[in-house]
Amino acid sequence: MAGGRSDRDEPDDDGRNDGEEPGGPQRLDKWLWFARVVKTRTLAAKLVADGRVRVNRERTDKPSQPVKPGDVLTISVHRSIRVLEIVGIGRRRGPAPEAQALYVDRTPPASREDGAAGMSGQAPSPAAARMPGQGRPTKRDRRVIDRLKRPGERD
Repeated sequence: MAGGRSDRDEPDDDGRNDGEEPGGPQRLDKWLWFARVVKTRTLAAKLVADGRVRVNRERTDKPSQPVKPGDVLTISVHRSIRVLEIVGIGRRRGPAPEAQALYVDRTPPASREDGAAGMSGQAPSPAAARMPGQGRPTKRDRRVIDRLKRPGERD
């Protein structure tokens, strides 16, 4: 322990000093970030702390929850539900193909199509349509409201 450093401060043989073994458990927030489910690790921790992640059907609010290959995550993110089975533990936040190799997407096909339609710029599904009385009125809604306020006028 020369110079006030302990053996724990020394990096492992593979350059890591995070205490995680390859193939062993990893922190949930870190795995979500490595798998590119969210953009930052802080957002991953917030997602878990808000209770929007389940590990093997059990709700968790601890970002430090350990996950391992074989665990199934149910995540409520980007206005959709994703079901991901962990098949690998990440060593870094690499490119998208490397991140996609960490999991198998078990999301039901109907849910996948709804989420893809909303993000690709296609017309929203009927479930995503604005319900009357919620949100801002559209231009058409404003014209109808104006006609109701002035019944004697015509367009």
